[in-house]
Amino acid sequence: MEVEFTARQVRVPKVLHEMGQKGMDRLGRLLGKSAHGNLVFSTQRREQIVELTIQDRLQSFAAKGKGATLEIALRQALTHAENQVQRHRDKRLANKRLPKGEKVMTAPPVARPKLRAVDPDEEPEKPTRKRASIAVHSFPAKPEVVEPHVARNSQAIALRPMTIEEAVKDAEFQDRDLFVFRTVAGEQYVLHRRRDGKMELVEIP
Repeated sequence: MEVEFTARQVRVPKVLHEMGQKGMDRLGRLLGKSAHGNLVFSTQRREQIVELTIQDRLQSFAAKGKGATLEIALRQALTHAENQVQRHRDKRLANKRLPKGEKVMTAPPVARPKLRAVDPDEEPEKPTRKRASIAVHSFPAKPEVVEPHVARNSQAIALRPMTIEEAVKDAEFQDRDLFVFRTVAGEQYVLHRRRDGKMELVEIP
């Protein structure tokens, strides 16, 4: 993500500059390539302040962090911004996964023949059968049976022990709907994203 850094009456070390860039890049991967951000470092009454703004194609995000050091303020601002972006992303995914409404078939109106004036000198015509328009409903053909395609993937399994919070963040960071991990105590779990966008935790016995 393209990030603009601004320092007001403070000196920003190179370490914090790299930390801010990495945090903004992580947020940029969640939003997309069109996002760009701004980080402002300042101080006020012995309190360090970091203001963060991100402009997306459709929405903007703003977060603020305060602390005794610039590093604490920066981490706080990045955490607040990540929570906002995550809620926005979950809401957008939930809207995309809603089922489409069923299509309603409407029948065309029945055509009625127009009446015309009858001439008394004209011979009456023989009665003919009237034709009426009938609505024909077509049913979908029987779906073909397709053999399932199985693809192997080892990246959905965590190689090191981690907590449930770390596993949720890692799964969101990698944008995976399924993630297998184990805790330090040796318990094994599976994270699964449901259709409503929420993460479901399944314990492996």
